[in-house]
Amino acid sequence: MTILIAIDGSPASLEAARYGLRLARDGLRTGFVLATVQEPTYLYEMVLAPNAEALERISGAVGRRVLAPAEALFEAAGVSYEREIGSGDPATALLEIAQRHGCTAILMGARGMGALRGMLLGSVSQAVIQRATVPVTVVRPEAEEAR
Repeated sequence: MTILIAIDGSPASLEAARYGLRLARDGLRTGFVLATVQEPTYLYEMVLAPNAEALERISGAVGRRVLAPAEALFEAAGVSYEREIGSGDPATALLEIAQRHGCTAILMGARGMGALRGMLLGSVSQAVIQRATVPVTVVRPEAEEAR
């Protein structure tokens, strides 16, 4: 069993990472893939970057920065994980990453850092739920406060 945890830097996505760690602590034997997706590059970024390699380096650096807090949680807990930084449409890329790693479940936060973050359920979460072929668990930050 392998679980993909979608990380976008939001408090909700870090709560999804904590939930994954609770599953592991409670005895679930699983692998984890911490995944983030960098949305498509804007035209001005393409014009300012000296070449495609520079854009890729920048995107990778941003992705590593986004994943760092979740990775720190996993490392502190002594739980192993794989890192995946995708690009493009977030829902599509997350589903492709999940398929590539043979993930049997996906964890994600209820609200992310996207433009529609004020909605009850984020647009990326909705798209993943609608298109996923594996179970998707949407973790709400309030769950932590209720315990």
